[in-house]
Amino acid sequence: MEKPKVYVTRMIPKAGIELLRTVADVEVNPDDRPLSRAELLNAVSECHGVIGLLTEKIDAEFFDAAPRLKGYANYAVGYDNIDVAEATRRGIPVSNTPGVLTDATAECAWALLFAAARRVVESDRVMRSGSWSGWGPLQFIGAGVRGKTLGIVGAGRIGTAMALMSRGFDMPVLYTSSSNRKNTVLEDRLGARLVPFDTLLAESDFISIHTPLTPATRHLFDAKAFSRMKRSAYLVNTARGPVIKEDDLVAALRAGEIAGAGLDVYEAEPAMADGLAGLDNAVVLPHVGSATIESRTDMATLAARNLAAMLAGQRPETCLNPQLFDRNNGTTA
Repeated sequence: MEKPKVYVTRMIPKAGIELLRTVADVEVNPDDRPLSRAELLNAVSECHGVIGLLTEKIDAEFFDAAPRLKGYANYAVGYDNIDVAEATRRGIPVSNTPGVLTDATAECAWALLFAAARRVVESDRVMRSGSWSGWGPLQFIGAGVRGKTLGIVGAGRIGTAMALMSRGFDMPVLYTSSSNRKNTVLEDRLGARLVPFDTLLAESDFISIHTPLTPATRHLFDAKAFSRMKRSAYLVNTARGPVIKEDDLVAALRAGEIAGAGLDVYEAEPAMADGLAGLDNAVVLPHVGSATIESRTDMATLAARNLAAMLAGQRPETCLNPQLFDRNNGTTA
């Protein structure tokens, strides 16, 4: 019996590809670059399954281009790139990769926090340039972390993990919740407090963003929000770029309205807002939050397992539209 055809839109760790090849005829984008829209739609035209990236829009046009599609697996925990309602209407299951990148992304948030607070990139640049003239008592003075207040915007898996990592620094923790639901893990282990967004802005020394991108969170951090933060505060974003209005962030950093920022995601990724790259009080990474060997491999194998299940008409482990299976005893038949 002929194997189903699967397309992978960008090379992922081999463990995922090898797993898929046990159940499908797999083709992988041979070029280490994103596909154009036309290339993507052409590549999936004969496919029964696709593993794709957050940067690819999975919508009605995509589904029209892939009439044989039995499932789509997102190689990401976020899924604002997928029209889940449209997929559900068409009876096409879709999935994401939550959980397996939690610690890696939380660790990246801490890396950004320390790098921004202690001016790591700025001082590294001076050292590499050969212009450092020797130790001085006023050189590269940054902010300490111990005992400072950490604000978590979006206390889901990654936000919770990031907050729990603060225990070694005796940091009071504040957090927000879109549903106003208490995070009992943070409250029980850290004595964290659920507070309104404006309170978190006003009281936090470090703010780390972990909220998904929704209409309510788009440009949540804008000029008004920055004006409510401490001038000594630092902002970290490893979630979604458009949660920050980037031009307003550049203006706030330039004016010293906040002390610094550490970013792994951008509003118009892969581009940055004009002026951001030239700011010494901004640390900018190229979306590497999940970039550990362990996390990227686990993402690949989870996406592959999800797609293999969908090709077999079974419910994937991390299904985004489980109602397709709930009404048919766990299958799409």
